[in-house]
Amino acid sequence: MDIWIIQDGEKIGPIHDFEVRRKIENSELSATTPAWHEGIDAWKPLVEIDLFSREFDKPPEHAEPESKPTPPPASPASPDQAHLVRRFWARWLDLTLFAGIWWVAIWASGRDIDTIFNQPWIILFHYIPWFAIEAFLLHRFGTTAGKSLLGIRVVNDDGSYLSLTAATLRSARVFIMGVGFGWLPLALICQIFAWFTTKRLGRPLWDHAGGHRLIVTPLESMKIVTYVLVFFTSIVLQMIVLFPYVVEKTAERNPEFRKQWEQFQEDMRQAKNPK
Repeated sequence: MDIWIIQDGEKIGPIHDFEVRRKIENSELSATTPAWHEGIDAWKPLVEIDLFSREFDKPPEHAEPESKPTPPPASPASPDQAHLVRRFWARWLDLTLFAGIWWVAIWASGRDIDTIFNQPWIILFHYIPWFAIEAFLLHRFGTTAGKSLLGIRVVNDDGSYLSLTAATLRSARVFIMGVGFGWLPLALICQIFAWFTTKRLGRPLWDHAGGHRLIVTPLESMKIVTYVLVFFTSIVLQMIVLFPYVVEKTAERNPEFRKQWEQFQEDMRQAKNPK
C-alpha cells in the first residue's frame, strides 16, 4: 500500500508500507510521525494507523523485564538468516512434484497433450490448483512437502499458524511475485527480484507484508535423500508424458531429426533382439 508521511516538515511519498515498517524498525520514524494513506480521512500519527500500530507495541531491546514478561513477536530474520537456498529448493520441489502429478493426471484422463499445449491459458495458469493446496497446507500444518523435507515451517511473527485467509494471500503473492505464474522467463525475473528484496528486507515481500517468518530446523540426511528421490521422480513423471510429444513435434519440424530418431529406434530394437 502507498503511504505518505511528513518528516522534518517535508511531505514524502508515496512509499510502500513495508518501507515504512523498515524505517520504524531502524528508528527513522517515530510513533508521532504524521502519515496518510487512501482510506483514512486525515493525517494521523503512525501509532494510530492500524497498518503500523503493532510496530510500536514491541518493547525496546534493553527494556527492564516485567514480573511476568511476555516474549515479543519475532523480528524479521537478518539477511544471513533468510535461508534463501532452502526456500528456493523447497519451492521448486513442490512445483515439480505438482507438475509431475498434473501431467500424469492429464495423460491418464485421455486428454490430448497437443491440445493442452495449444491452449496457452491452461499452461499459464495450471499451477493455480497447487497454490490453493499450498494455502491449506500452510494453514493446517505450517509446511508443505518441499518445506518439510528441508526443515522449514511458515508461521506468524507470534509463532501461530497462518489463518486460511492469510495463507491464501501469501500463496497468491508468491504465485504472482515469486514464480511469475510459473511461466519460465517471467519466473526467472521474479526469482532474481525476490532474491535481492529478501537480502535487503531479511524476508521475502510476501512474508514481510503479511508479518510471517520461518522456523528452520537442522537438515536431516534421510530427508535430504528423500528430497532427491522425490525431485527426480517428479521429473521422470513429466518426461514419461511429455517426451513422446516433444519428439513427435520436433520430428514434424525437422525431417532430418525424424530419420535420426527412427534409426536410433531401429538400433535399439536390434540391440535387444540380435540375430
